[in-house]
Amino acid sequence: MPRTALRICPLCEATCGLTLTIDGTAVTGARGDRDDVFSRGFICPKGAAFGALDSDPDRLRTPLVRRGGRLREAGWDEAFEAVATALPALVQEYGAQSVGVVLGNPNVHTMAGALYPPLLLKALGTRNLFTASTLDQMPKHVSSGLLFGDPFAIPVPDLDRTDFLLLIGANPVESNGSLCTAPDFPGRLKALRARGGTLVVVDPRRTRTARLADRHLAPRPGSDALLLAALAHTLLAERLAAPGALGDHLLGLGELSDALGSFTPEAVAPACDLTATKIRTLARDLAAAPTAAVYGRIGSCTVAYGTLASWLVDVLNILTGNLDRPGGALFPLPAAGPRPRPAGPGKGFGVGRWRSRVSGHPEAKSELPIAALAEEIETPGEGRIRAVVAIAANPVLSAPDGRRLDAALAGLDFMVSVDPYLNETSRHAHVVLPPPPPSQSAHHDFAFNGFAIRNQARYTRAAVPLEAGLLDECEIHARLVLAVAGLHGAAVPDAAAAVDEPVILAALAKETADPHSPLNGQDPARLAGLLTGESGPERRLDLMLRLGPYGDLFDAAGEAAAGGTAAAAPGAGPGGEGLSLERLLAHPHGIDLGPLRPRLPGVLRTRSGRIELLPDPIAAELPRLRAALAERPAALVLVGRRHLRSNNSWLHNVPALTGGSNRCTLQVNPLDAERLGLTEGGRALITAGGGSLDVPVEVTDTVRTGVVSLPHGWGHDRDGARLSVAAAAPGVNVNQLLDGSLLDPLSGTAVLNGFPVELTPLP
Repeated sequence: MPRTALRICPLCEATCGLTLTIDGTAVTGARGDRDDVFSRGFICPKGAAFGALDSDPDRLRTPLVRRGGRLREAGWDEAFEAVATALPALVQEYGAQSVGVVLGNPNVHTMAGALYPPLLLKALGTRNLFTASTLDQMPKHVSSGLLFGDPFAIPVPDLDRTDFLLLIGANPVESNGSLCTAPDFPGRLKALRARGGTLVVVDPRRTRTARLADRHLAPRPGSDALLLAALAHTLLAERLAAPGALGDHLLGLGELSDALGSFTPEAVAPACDLTATKIRTLARDLAAAPTAAVYGRIGSCTVAYGTLASWLVDVLNILTGNLDRPGGALFPLPAAGPRPRPAGPGKGFGVGRWRSRVSGHPEAKSELPIAALAEEIETPGEGRIRAVVAIAANPVLSAPDGRRLDAALAGLDFMVSVDPYLNETSRHAHVVLPPPPPSQSAHHDFAFNGFAIRNQARYTRAAVPLEAGLLDECEIHARLVLAVAGLHGAAVPDAAAAVDEPVILAALAKETADPHSPLNGQDPARLAGLLTGESGPERRLDLMLRLGPYGDLFDAAGEAAAGGTAAAAPGAGPGGEGLSLERLLAHPHGIDLGPLRPRLPGVLRTRSGRIELLPDPIAAELPRLRAALAERPAALVLVGRRHLRSNNSWLHNVPALTGGSNRCTLQVNPLDAERLGLTEGGRALITAGGGSLDVPVEVTDTVRTGVVSLPHGWGHDRDGARLSVAAAAPGVNVNQLLDGSLLDPLSGTAVLNGFPVELTPLP
């Protein structure tokens, strides 16, 4: 008899609630959960294909271990024994920095990926961390760290209450949003216009998002920072800047005007290929709106001035008085995050505390550029990376110069991949540890609730019992932590509990030692005994909810063991009840915690305790941007594009998500096609600094002149991978056009958009 079960979708940042139809142990259907407190029944093609992804026959069901040069099926004990034998020995011989850790995008879509990688890094002792952040949003982390003192203090647009929304380098109708967790982003944009608001989209392509806009500006790619600087200049020069209540929290406003003095609309217009009038009009309209929000995403991050563009997005929100106000851009307060702390000076944020061994790239947020991974493996000498632990990562396709990285990974002494597929990267592993299908895992969004446009809490347990022979994903991560420490995971019957309990006790010890905590002086062991949950991860979630901003704080530990009357937790949810795992489980569709509210100055962790509007690293970068005003633009540049049915390289093996508009074609404007001798359906050789690709041509006026577009995440044509559907239509890897040398210097983010290319027609 078919049944239904709830599951939060893990396939993009919208985090929609799903209602799964299950027949036995098979997911036979998925629809939107109409009672979900956040998504209200919205679903996209990815969520609808949940069952097909879950039952993909190419998913690995058993670990693989390399023996005699070949990957062979093995038991879990054998796989972890291989890790426990190899990795500690390498560290013993060559040092902790001989191991690199690579974290892919799917990590932030799972509980295991949120809870265990920090413990893995601590066990290894390595600083060689590479993640998908330096292929995506790292500029935003760096700019937020410099402005607010916290790289995770990222304000999000108040979509449901704003009067004016400026999107730059973002296509949320197809991406479903990013660093802005908002189910039904398209519906929210339509609602904005329906209530009389204004939507302006800045994008070199006429995307589906741009088609919804009141106004679409198509500047030259890579000019985002120049355009934003001109908008800020206009606000200051025309005395339109009105920070309002923010004024008391600003440092450096006086210096900002001089710093941006060169970026007049007339000066930047040629580089942007927009008229000065259009730029000035946009600035005036932004200032005149009752409320407004500026939101920039991957198109403005993965360019040569990504950190400056990310900084200027928030500068505009500040200058117009729209930061930290309803209808503007606000800071979320996630349920499993830390409680707000008293306002005051903090530790601040900096980059470059250490540098990469070969090219001297500065760290950012304790990460090194993933574009530097190949050289760190190839280059001999002390500190050379000889082993890699890759978790849900496919950098052969996602990072620049995949051929070079492909060859480098093949030369490693040892590699571990936690991955459900044998893909272009994991095929090099000596041990592959496959997590179970998503229906068999519990889910809470630790990361994305920190970017949600409404505060809420949701948790779903596994919809389907764990299949015999599989291992829970959290258990895999926990046993991996033990294995890299030289402990054979088989000796520990419940590795997750063995790893999680010390984490719980350490967190409680810190909390009870805090003189400002209501739990000060309590016994950590007694509090740990009050936690509920069926597993270590659930107990950790219960702890984070209880200690979080809406938590019950253990009801102040029984009001100090019944010494007083229990009161509602300071940030308690509706009804004054504090959050806990038990309460969340009693609300299977989630708990609504209300709209975002102003949080300044409490969110600030800068050394001054104020918003540092012109931090030194930003000021030092501005001359480089100023020099761009005199540069001659390239005749033809490339940008990527999003597909509604795709998410980087993960979903190309699901038949329901292939075909249609989800194609790996080179989009070319008709005027450029005529000039270059290209035809619809023909082929072209596209060449850049890293190499050339033979690509099919799609002639379309949705891309502006001087720009071509090729999507990211394709190139499934390498021997040894087991992705039968993806291999049937492999596409080409756009990142092979790059040699990895083009980086945004402050964040180490690869320049994946706006780089020059040449096109030659092929017969």
